[in-house]
Amino acid sequence: MTGRNRTPPSHAATVPPAPRGSFRLLADPVFGPFFVGKLLSTAGIWIHNVVAAILAFELSGSAFVVGLVSVAQFGPQLIFAPLSGAMADRGDRRRQVVLGRVIAAAGSGGLALWIAVVGVDGLPGAWPVVAAALVVGIGFVVGGPAMNALIPALVRPNELAGAVALNSVPFTIARAGGPAIGAVVAASAGPATAFAIAAATNLLFVAILLPLRVRSRAETSGGDRRVRAGLAYLRQDRAILLLLVGVGAIGIGADPVITLTPSLSAGFGQGSTLVGVFASSFGVGAGAAFLILGTLRRRIGLPRLGTLGLVLLAAGTAATGLAPTPAIAIGALLVGGAGMTMSLTSLSTQLQQRLPDELRGRVMALWSVAFLGSRPVAAAVNGAVADALTPLVALLCVAAVVGLAAIWCRPARLAARPTPAGAGVGAPG
Repeated sequence: MTGRNRTPPSHAATVPPAPRGSFRLLADPVFGPFFVGKLLSTAGIWIHNVVAAILAFELSGSAFVVGLVSVAQFGPQLIFAPLSGAMADRGDRRRQVVLGRVIAAAGSGGLALWIAVVGVDGLPGAWPVVAAALVVGIGFVVGGPAMNALIPALVRPNELAGAVALNSVPFTIARAGGPAIGAVVAASAGPATAFAIAAATNLLFVAILLPLRVRSRAETSGGDRRVRAGLAYLRQDRAILLLLVGVGAIGIGADPVITLTPSLSAGFGQGSTLVGVFASSFGVGAGAAFLILGTLRRRIGLPRLGTLGLVLLAAGTAATGLAPTPAIAIGALLVGGAGMTMSLTSLSTQLQQRLPDELRGRVMALWSVAFLGSRPVAAAVNGAVADALTPLVALLCVAAVVGLAAIWCRPARLAARPTPAGAGVGAPG
């Protein structure tokens, strides 16, 4: 058997092996390379994100246009993620991830080539940046649900919580380093080089993922294979819906780091370098939180960890808007980033633990809709509010949304277990 869900055969000991710690999981010949590949490609995506935001602002001078870049990149989630999730439950999840990353590489690489040929001044406005973001976004929606659905197949069942926590590390590390790298590369070597690096990292992930021996098809009991079965499952387990609401709020809370930091930097009389510092500060906070994540999870439990994270994300967002100096804004972004790691890890782990594998792709597609699909709406609203009023107003509105989610997703409301199966699927085991 080549899969990573290592259920012992009937003649073996009934007591499963003890779960491995983080370092042993990273040394695993399947999970380790997957982790490294995802780290590289996610860093590339953040390089693309921040350089696209900087370039769009330079070409247009409008926070709304910067928001349109996020709309283009994350908008496909709202339309195609459920279909992509159903494909992940029916077909080869690894192949689907590979296809998605190739498409994302084409978006970054195509824009790099265009700029290399005509130069930034030769671009017909900011719309090529928006168009490239759309291609990258299509890559996201093709591969995202399948990538999330692969995680349980990479480790033993009793290692899922640790694997989900580790799976968020590439995102947090990339968020810490990617924006700063992107801003430095764009300033020193030009945006074409930065976008080319972003494309190369996605192709590297493809090269790492292809040879891995992993069960890439869903375990199935022959239940309902349609897209709507994922939505129907929300009626069986209402806590899933609450968790998705919380994930959506985290997506909204993460948007200002891209959409509003160019305006915030301009307000302090600074340029693209401070944009990279702001975005990386949020990522540094997110990465630092991982160092205490295991201790917090053991002491206060996953549900309370999620609430704490949402509160910190809301407080950090509000403080960023109110900060009188860049240094204080950086400190507030550190707090907000830590809150994002705590809340996203908690809510995503709880979600994975409650799901039957045959529905994992479709429900994790709804996770993508919540976390990534909320971004285009948030970006458009944040950009419009910042242009019409001030970035402070936009940040306070975002903080209010995240704060409400902390109340809505409090532990007492997540305690209910799913009702008996009634939509052609079994209850989570």
